Amino acid sequence: MALMRKDNDGARCIDGEGVYLRAPELRDYQEWADVRESSRAFLTPWEPTWATDETSRGAYRYKLRRYAEDARDDKAYALFVFRDEDDALVGGMTLSNVRRGVSLTSSLGYWAGEMFAGKGYITAAVNAVVRYAFTDLELHRVEAACQPDNLASRRVLEKARFVQEGMARSYLKIDGQWRDHLLFGIVNAAG
Repeated sequence: MALMRKDNDGARCIDGEGVYLRAPELRDYQEWADVRESSRAFLTPWEPTWATDETSRGAYRYKLRRYAEDARDDKAYALFVFRDEDDALVGGMTLSNVRRGVSLTSSLGYWAGEMFAGKGYITAAVNAVVRYAFTDLELHRVEAACQPDNLASRRVLEKARFVQEGMARSYLKIDGQWRDHLLFGIVNAAG
């Protein structure tokens, strides 16, 4: 099993180096909204266009319901990343498009609040979530993609031992435009 524990409120957490991850909860709303809003300009070039109510309480509640359904159905696992030293919410990640059967694969996406970027938190979280994917979810492979000019994201993947496998043209619609993405993958060497 991955290194798991429970937080002070009894929620299951995935331990990482200096960080921990757990499923988003209603109690996280204000901190999440604050980090996302203060990082809007920083995140905009790398994410799909935000809805006008993106950080509203209603939109957050909807996301929580969807996250719970996806996890229950083994389709996706949304996680928030917290800093160990003070429990600050630093970002988030999702293992989405979980595929069972002969592929045992998932896609990884992640984001960091601007004030926490470049400090190693997301790299530590990626390492922890990959361990979780291989050990607890019993996946064989995790894939990720980033825009060629997103050097910080590329560094995260490279530090986490992902291998660049190619490029997909017009892969995702980001900030209103179809963008090329570099494709990365990591395979569970144990199985």
